[in-house]
Amino acid sequence: MDRSNMMPALLTPSAIAIIGASRSPGKVGHELVANLLASGYAGRIIPVNPSASEVLGLKCHPDLRKCGERVDLSLIAVPTPLVRAAVEDSIEAGAGAVAVITAGFKEVGKAGAELEHEIAGICRSRNVRLLGPNCLGLINTHHHMNASFAKKTPKQGGISVMSQSGALCTAILDWAAGRHLGLAKLISMGNKADLSETDFLTAFAGDPETRVIVGYLESIVCGNAFIKAAELASSRKPVVVFKAGVTQAGVKAASSHTGSLAGADIAYGAAFKRSGVIRAETFEAMFDYAVAFSMQPLPKGDRVAIITNAGGPGIMAADAVEASGMRVTTLASGTATALREKLPAAASVNNPIDVLGDADPERYVMAVPP
Repeated sequence: MDRSNMMPALLTPSAIAIIGASRSPGKVGHELVANLLASGYAGRIIPVNPSASEVLGLKCHPDLRKCGERVDLSLIAVPTPLVRAAVEDSIEAGAGAVAVITAGFKEVGKAGAELEHEIAGICRSRNVRLLGPNCLGLINTHHHMNASFAKKTPKQGGISVMSQSGALCTAILDWAAGRHLGLAKLISMGNKADLSETDFLTAFAGDPETRVIVGYLESIVCGNAFIKAAELASSRKPVVVFKAGVTQAGVKAASSHTGSLAGADIAYGAAFKRSGVIRAETFEAMFDYAVAFSMQPLPKGDRVAIITNAGGPGIMAADAVEASGMRVTTLASGTATALREKLPAAASVNNPIDVLGDADPERYVMAVPP
């Protein structure tokens, strides 16, 4: 069976079980249920906890196997020793995907790594997709589903995010909320025992709700598969990646963070360039790329017009355009004439177009070539 067919169970499930649901606010199992309800999820929500009869007004089942409910996705937030049994219960209940929120696997040592490998093997043998472990969960705004324990649910938008760090996911949610920007999907990949950046590149490439793909990566599971997936995705929409773990200290930190050894930075740079991935050098640059690509269509060619309010910045911008392999185009005579009629007499209507130091927003709008 093609395991890619299981992705809808993760991204657009009709029924979600929360194993480890809790009545105590602040606990992960409580926040998972609360977020599903608050985000307007229209499917069935099935809390599971042998010590609770209800959670947030929903009937709580003591055992997923015995409750008679069929599920698509199971969110698991129980202590590490109980995760294997929870995974097996989820599979018996029909789950096509499992998200293990619980930490304490390969990121903490050999015993955790062995348990993680065992759980991944169980899922693989039953054609079930595994997200995590050690992850925040996932969000699909177009499915009205916040299946995470993040404190914010973003509004709908066209940016889809995959992150190896749950903390970075919450930072991205804060950033999006502060700028009133929407997201399409947000995936916390955690330890990537099964599902990885390659799977989500492929899924986002074919997703009509995703206009821009953004990734925070500390490592890449399979270089060749990543390059193929990235080439496909970048041929359809912008792919922006911020790769952490580029110094010796960063490599060591990445290894202890998610249990993955980061490869040589030069190899990553070459892979990104070959596959058409735009590499963000800083976290802030990743945001800037995401905003720019999500708010306007991609240019159809290499001709660039520059609008500035000073000569110096215009020259610097022209240098940057040429250095990037694009062209500072010569404006048509009709365009120059139209600009001259709208702008002050002292303004330059060549390219760069100089709207002068006292320009207000309206003058910038007038300066956009017709």
